Amino acid sequence: MSEQILIIDFGSQYTQLIARRVRELNVYCEIHPYNNLPEKINNLKGVILSGSPCSVREEDAPDVNLDAFRGNIPVLGVCYGAQLLVQQNNGSVVPSKIREYGRARLEKMDQHYDLLKEMNPGNQVWMSHGDTISKLPGNFTNIASTEDVTNAAFKIEGENTYGIQFHPEVTHTEEGKILLRNFVVHICGCKQDWTPDIFVESTVANLKETLGNDKVVLGLSGGVDSSVAAMLIHRAIGKNLYCIFVDNGLLRKNEFEDVLHSYKDMGLNVKGVDTKDAFYKALEGLTDPEDKRKAIGRTFIEIFDDEAQKIKNVRWLAQGTIYPDVIESVSVKGPSATIKSHHNVGGLPEKMNLKVVEPLNTLFKDEVRRVGRALELDGNILNRHPFPGPGLGIRIIGDVTAEKVRILQEVDHIFINGLKERGHYDEVWQALAVLLPIQSVGVMGDERTYENVVALRAVGSLDGMTADWSKLPYDFLSDISNKIINNVKEVNRIVYDISSKPPATIEWE
Repeated sequence: MSEQILIIDFGSQYTQLIARRVRELNVYCEIHPYNNLPEKINNLKGVILSGSPCSVREEDAPDVNLDAFRGNIPVLGVCYGAQLLVQQNNGSVVPSKIREYGRARLEKMDQHYDLLKEMNPGNQVWMSHGDTISKLPGNFTNIASTEDVTNAAFKIEGENTYGIQFHPEVTHTEEGKILLRNFVVHICGCKQDWTPDIFVESTVANLKETLGNDKVVLGLSGGVDSSVAAMLIHRAIGKNLYCIFVDNGLLRKNEFEDVLHSYKDMGLNVKGVDTKDAFYKALEGLTDPEDKRKAIGRTFIEIFDDEAQKIKNVRWLAQGTIYPDVIESVSVKGPSATIKSHHNVGGLPEKMNLKVVEPLNTLFKDEVRRVGRALELDGNILNRHPFPGPGLGIRIIGDVTAEKVRILQEVDHIFINGLKERGHYDEVWQALAVLLPIQSVGVMGDERTYENVVALRAVGSLDGMTADWSKLPYDFLSDISNKIINNVKEVNRIVYDISSKPPATIEWE
């Protein structure tokens, strides 16, 4: 079992970033909410306390008993976590007199302490808190300050427990990676041996033990997550893995045939099922995005169930669930408000009376890609942009018809191929086209036209949690716009989406 760091989550928007930074050091970590900690964690090397939108001064502020950790293993409190350590030990936390948010500089640092080794005085850090530590308890030592924050970092004497008032996990903190490395590697003593190759080796071994000679069914989507999950399970049980790839009529142009061909080259046992008409019928007359998602999901479940029933004695349903999905389901305040329904296999395990196997449920998206490289997964699948389960059904605003799908497929094909031809595809995290439910006046030759409007969108991101619109070159956007309008006669106007997430989402529906 790999060494691991426990991250106790108090609800901060940055908690997943802490985990990502620790994982980047090739150290395994898990996030658990403060009010639902596991009873036992194997090979635990250290604990990080996250920030929080709450104040430690509130009557019902999140709290956790740290007696089992402090003095036994290293502890690092970040922002709220640092203030909680002070509060628990009868120090003083008060409302900030000035707004302590944004960039600051560590003007005073005691680099004799391991947490701050190799960091430079004056380096920029990122603050985000409304309270400040006004008085440290007697056995706490101040080890860093900024111009406005006296107690920017401290150590508890006689134990490897530290607190910092800034966020080392965000990119605005220039030497945050150094600080986290100091804590995780030097103070906690982690060996940095959690690599994609080790993950593949241990996961395949666990799958062999868990699944034995049982049969497993998996719904492939053509995307990275389900493909990597399939390859891991295939390595463990070979032909006992049965993959089903459903053509819901909402895929990209030629995608059904192209993806099936890729899977054949990978040696997977895959059955392709063309069921376009069933999905179009289920979507008939629906305009609300939630209704469309549910109709697509419900139809998928019915078709997948029918196909899976044709395989005798299946015991397991495999899913490409990744770590952010798991974290969301056990978040501090329960699952977040529904932004959109999750597509694909919800309800299937119960309906089919199957056990679930999720080999990727400890990985972030970028880690899934690294594991895919270790598995030598086909680059066309591995480097593919994220594509939603409901496909083009949620990129057609309003009702969905076969004709609208055809139009959007043509537009999308030109846009995505253009990105690849001009070398922009790998620079962009996700690119898409959206067919809008409006027509606009245009002129082609001497004739007046009244045709469809299409929005193009391209974003940069690490995992889709936040995203910024991609600044694609103007000449590229001009060429693509002309090519779409000249080749897709039902479209006469192209717009480019320059909104970021948040406040917008990546998809339009």
